[in-house]
Amino acid sequence: MKIATYTADGTQFYGAITDAGVVALSPDFPQWETLYQAIAAGGFDQLVAAVAGKPITHTDFTYDMVMPDARRILCVGVNFPDRNAEYKDGSELPKYMSLFPRFASGFTGHDRPLIRPPENHTLDYEGEVAIVIGKGGRRISQDDAYDHIAALTLCNEGTIRDWVRHAKFNVTQGKNWDSSGAIGPWLVPFTDAAQLDEARILTRVNGEVRQDDTLSRMMFPIRREIEYISTFMTLQPGDIIVTGTPTGAGARFDPPKYLKPGDVVEVEVNGIGTLRNTVEDELV
Repeated sequence: MKIATYTADGTQFYGAITDAGVVALSPDFPQWETLYQAIAAGGFDQLVAAVAGKPITHTDFTYDMVMPDARRILCVGVNFPDRNAEYKDGSELPKYMSLFPRFASGFTGHDRPLIRPPENHTLDYEGEVAIVIGKGGRRISQDDAYDHIAALTLCNEGTIRDWVRHAKFNVTQGKNWDSSGAIGPWLVPFTDAAQLDEARILTRVNGEVRQDDTLSRMMFPIRREIEYISTFMTLQPGDIIVTGTPTGAGARFDPPKYLKPGDVVEVEVNGIGTLRNTVEDELV
């Protein structure tokens, strides 16, 4: 099952993606105007169950960021051993994970362009798995962590590299340019630990594989991420955790391979799908 947010005939909907088109679900759930509201209210399972037997409603549509009104998006940085080594600073593997916030305005949808701003052209890609919290909680144990996940999706955590260096301890500026990244194409219900434990991330730029790794090699597995984050903040339904990117981002090549207009970036994870975006310069 694939549940997406999309626009058709100038109206935004959420619904189920099929080979034949989309089954709109939002008209049947007026109490939840958005997919985020449905998840925050604990209604994601109701959406999935409602798809059976419903007709296709749209075949001409565009994907939006899967949860465009998401309130909290927390990203885990430098979460693969080779990624830590890329920094070439001689540091040991970290004891605690690096975290930073992103905002929904920084993401676009599947098959939409990532936007390169005129102020700086160091737009980079980072392919990642993102989890959506379905059951809130505080101080969640690793044993119980997967019980709190409602769905999985993909993220291209696009970054303006020069702007993450504007301050000594702050990457927020480089991580939140409008439409610099993407989340989507859809949400896949989380039903089995193997969906994460056996997941492999591939990121391609113009067909060339740039990132290729498995979630099993994460320094901080997703169970640990949920445990650690919920120690200091109460996780809420609808929260998104972007779980970390493998080695191979454009900044780590010599010379760097930053994204430019016309490029096509694909993030693929078995069992979830492929998130595809082009690149365009911002019109100013």
